[in-house]
Amino acid sequence: MNPKPSFFIVGAPKCGTTALYFYLKQHPQLYLPQKELYFFGSDFTFRHPRPSLQYYGSLFTSALPAQLCGEASVWYLYSKKAAEEIFAFNPNAKIIIMLRNPVQMLYALHSQQIYEGNENLSVFEEALLAEPLRRRGKMLPPLIGCPYEGLYYSDVARYTPQVSRYLNVFGPDRVKIILYDDFAANAAAVYQQALEFLGVDAGFTVATKRINPNKTIKYPLLRNLLKYRSAAWVKVVKTLLPSKKARKWVQNKLWAANTQYEERKPLDPQTQAFLEQAFTPDIAALSRLLNRNLMHWVAGNTNNK
Repeated sequence: MNPKPSFFIVGAPKCGTTALYFYLKQHPQLYLPQKELYFFGSDFTFRHPRPSLQYYGSLFTSALPAQLCGEASVWYLYSKKAAEEIFAFNPNAKIIIMLRNPVQMLYALHSQQIYEGNENLSVFEEALLAEPLRRRGKMLPPLIGCPYEGLYYSDVARYTPQVSRYLNVFGPDRVKIILYDDFAANAAAVYQQALEFLGVDAGFTVATKRINPNKTIKYPLLRNLLKYRSAAWVKVVKTLLPSKKARKWVQNKLWAANTQYEERKPLDPQTQAFLEQAFTPDIAALSRLLNRNLMHWVAGNTNNK
């Protein structure tokens, strides 16, 4: 019998999921394949075909018999169907949810979407204003790797209904909620708590360095060639580099050379104030749901890094 994932990091995007995934992946009792598989969430619209069950299952066959398999895809939290689909797949699964100040998250998400080629409106405010048209199938980027719904920024950051879905489906005992504030303040302690939640050796430590800082792309055309490969392009590359390992090595080198790291520009104060006001009701509801006061998220002290 092939192993199947028994825990899922479901999001939200830009809330520390990549760092936690990287830390968990180093634990000898855990096995995680590549991030962002998007097998669940049938309500989402993708430009590319979804992975088949056979392919999805094959990603976990390299796990050792004693290892606990997990998966990390940040759009599962936002999906209206992923929670029930994961439960149908494995009702004993454990869920990890990571949340961040929604204004911070959206601003960081927009930057990430530009870097990955999923967003063609480089001005944050223009991307926010384009949402009504995008919901009608207009002004969508020609090349996009995330679900189209990932550009509905106002919905993505309304956490309360998303978290409630997972709590209702799996129950509070099987859902671990991590706040980015806590993770940024003491990643090692949060990592240990995650290990305890998963039931593996919590004494295993890792170097909790910063993962996935803000990035920009140098040459969008090169990024698109690397990410959206046509059949003709693939044929040429395979002819030049028959070895799959060699092709992957070259691809990684080109991605690295095409990436530059820089601090994100501060968010416009008026935009910040508008978004804080817009998200205040949801933050208040989330505070009640989690029994933790999160109203400092709208106290005008947003850190946009």
